[in-house]
Amino acid sequence: MICKTITFLIFLSSFAVYVSIAQDYNDEEKPAAPPPEENNCNGIFLSYVFVSREKEFPHVKNATAQSWAFKSIATILNAGIYELKNWKMFIGFQHKELLVSASGAVLVDGNDFPAPVGNGTTIAGYPQTDLKTSIETAGDLTQIQAQIQLTGTQFGMKPPGIPMPKTIKLENDGFKCPAPTHRKTSIYVCCVRNPKFKAKNLTTKYFPRQTGDLLLSYDVIQAYDNNYLAQVTMNNNNPLGRLDQWNLTWEWMRGEFIYTMRGAYTHKKDYSDCIYGAAGQYYQDFDFSTVMNCEKKPVMADLPPDRAKDDKVGNLPYCCRNGSLLPTIMNETKAISVFQLQVYKIPPDLNRTALYPPEKWKIVGVLNPDYKCGQSLRVDDTEFPDPTTLQVTTTAIASWQVVCNITSPKKRDSRCCVSFSAYYNESVIPCNTCACGCGNDEKCNQNAPPLLLPPETLLVPFENRTIKAVHWAKIKHYHVPKPFPCGDNCGVSINWHISTNYRKGWTARITLFNWEDINFEDWFVAIQLKKAALGYEKAYSFNGTLLEELNNTIFLKGLPGLNYLIGVTNGTDPEKDPRVPGKQQSVISFTKRRIGDVRIVKGDGFPSRVFFNGEECVVPTYFPAANGNTYRINLLAVVLAIILTFLLTSDHLH
Repeated sequence: MICKTITFLIFLSSFAVYVSIAQDYNDEEKPAAPPPEENNCNGIFLSYVFVSREKEFPHVKNATAQSWAFKSIATILNAGIYELKNWKMFIGFQHKELLVSASGAVLVDGNDFPAPVGNGTTIAGYPQTDLKTSIETAGDLTQIQAQIQLTGTQFGMKPPGIPMPKTIKLENDGFKCPAPTHRKTSIYVCCVRNPKFKAKNLTTKYFPRQTGDLLLSYDVIQAYDNNYLAQVTMNNNNPLGRLDQWNLTWEWMRGEFIYTMRGAYTHKKDYSDCIYGAAGQYYQDFDFSTVMNCEKKPVMADLPPDRAKDDKVGNLPYCCRNGSLLPTIMNETKAISVFQLQVYKIPPDLNRTALYPPEKWKIVGVLNPDYKCGQSLRVDDTEFPDPTTLQVTTTAIASWQVVCNITSPKKRDSRCCVSFSAYYNESVIPCNTCACGCGNDEKCNQNAPPLLLPPETLLVPFENRTIKAVHWAKIKHYHVPKPFPCGDNCGVSINWHISTNYRKGWTARITLFNWEDINFEDWFVAIQLKKAALGYEKAYSFNGTLLEELNNTIFLKGLPGLNYLIGVTNGTDPEKDPRVPGKQQSVISFTKRRIGDVRIVKGDGFPSRVFFNGEECVVPTYFPAANGNTYRINLLAVVLAIILTFLLTSDHLH
């Protein structure tokens, strides 16, 4: 009787497992067994298996617009004889996928979930970043293999079609991946080491230090069972990169919280997430009222200069500059920023060596370039000079590096713009329409080109230019579109004016207009001219330097006492007069001796790229013409004029 009961219970449990699997797969095909090629792989074996799909709301008739929730499994197995450090796997999604979660992995580009991955994406392991070999682990799959459960949404392919990626491959340096093998619900490939690849640094225990525009280092300098002290160091490594009033954020992946900070602070001081979360369950007698921040994604900022000598929250080298990171060409010491934080951990990480950095780093500034941060890489431990000034170095317990690179601004997503003018043309070519964006509710024409302006309107806010612009258009017989073109909506605008042009040289005048309410201290402008930059001689009111190694860039900054670009201020009569922007101006002289044939009036005298405080500004698409018009040529009008001339001439001869 007992045996029959046990047999019946086993049958029930097996049936329950079968039913649960059937439900998970949602009547789609079950994931295939590991292919035999896995046993023959002498490298890194990658596979992607489609698991299931379910129709999502809303249900629509258009198949291409219908969304489907999908599940899949990505696997990476180290079947070789060398340890794979910091694995990275590319999945070539192609069906407008939106990745909602990836257990045991993060997106290399630092995006949060849900993330659009329709053009493919690269994932990396977290917390299992390295895959050991079967030889050193006796074939322990938990150490040599990572399985990533992927869930997301895809569009455009309904059953019985299977939404499979184009390809999968290993993104780590030194490996070659052939074209993957495709099956109905799976795709797999074996990537092998490239014998011609030479590692850049074989002496490092971990990854060698990377290079990029902004280098962030996360160093653990003290470690205890349930907490550790970390130091974050930012290094501006781009000659045109810059951050003002930086705000840094990341995501804690293992329930950590910030107890105290020095050299920086969090915008929100709230400990409710600790009390009601896993930290509160473990630290039941802990006084959370003194905790700095319990958010999963804290936002941190630099302290102001008046806290630099504060023994409690400041007193760190390179701290407390109100969030300014200057390029090294301006000030090497101000290209570094440092702060420290005391981090508390929760189970199961309650030992000194259970150390994991935060992920998904992001940093932004005010009117600065956009930075895209990668994943954290375990690097060799950072060495610090001993504070006793002796010839001794102290070493961090563990170090990670995050590399952030500047991205080009998207169309209508810049924060500064440029206008062109010249002595031989009465009109100013203003900043492009919606150069820095336009709201959808604006009752103006977002696609019309901007109206040419009289020079004095550059000092007038856009909302006060309408009357002058329309009047100028009537005088010059310019077309006025209806509705009126939108403004540029830029916080900073720059006017480039050609002042003179003679046989041996020429001059230009540059004027900065600050339409923001904030002031810019230690501002800089970088100008790139395709041909004429090598003739740079002198900037009279600015400090100018020609950087030939940087695409012949002219680097301009304020002289002592003139390095402050104030914000917009009220007019003489605030009720009647428009607001007045902060302004800085200088004349720049050029010679033609070093550059040969340069045609200033034909466009060589106008910059191709302009940067303000590291942000690339939008420049006009055409130049002032010497005949008072622009270089836009109406081909039809030219053809008609030629035909008319020919007819008149023929009639006269006849």
